[in-house]
Amino acid sequence: MQFFKPLLAGAQFGDRLVACVGAGVSIALTIVVCAQFPAFGPDLPIIVAPLGASAVLVFAVPASPLAQPWPVVGGNVISTLIGVAAFKAVPDATVAAGAAVGGAILVMSLLRCLHPPGGAAALTAVIGSHGIHDAGYAFAFAPVAINSIALVSLAMFFHRMSGHSYPHEPALTPQAAAKMREAAGFHLEDIDRALAELPDSFDIDRADLDLLLSQAELHAIRRRGTGG
Repeated sequence: MQFFKPLLAGAQFGDRLVACVGAGVSIALTIVVCAQFPAFGPDLPIIVAPLGASAVLVFAVPASPLAQPWPVVGGNVISTLIGVAAFKAVPDATVAAGAAVGGAILVMSLLRCLHPPGGAAALTAVIGSHGIHDAGYAFAFAPVAINSIALVSLAMFFHRMSGHSYPHEPALTPQAAAKMREAAGFHLEDIDRALAELPDSFDIDRADLDLLLSQAELHAIRRRGTGG
């Protein structure tokens, strides 16, 4: 039964149900909205498959840095442009597919819009239909950009209605976070040094990590004070 325990720290079943409803409704509404535009072109879909992966991030982990509006829109669009460029520049589809995904990760990282579904968007531009190939760079804007903007806009509305912040905002102001750090006994630089020493990256905003560690340290101080 270990496999069925919550994967994400702090995840509640009720929040997951809300995420399911939000993702389902927003994907359906994205299709409805995008269907109102003139036909994107022959053999082009109204909605692209990577948007389903974007919806998972935006609704299931809306606090993730990978799920914020700029990564969603910028990551999907820029990655698609990289994929189209790879398809046009590299004759071999196998090499082009690898170059598209690798190039997308590099450019998204440099432009601070890393978004995992962007890799799928880049790959779609290489291995997609003849209609996608014929559309060329325009495919990145219609339907990919329109899809992404519609999803983000609907997510903003849905999260506000359900009591969540999106785009994500830290729970404390910088001043309040600084006071909590002082009470806890460590500095923000300590977090930066610890992150630099670890070999992996973590899918959590630096400000949220600061709040989490400060809160945990305060609980530890109280526990030691009461002998619990």
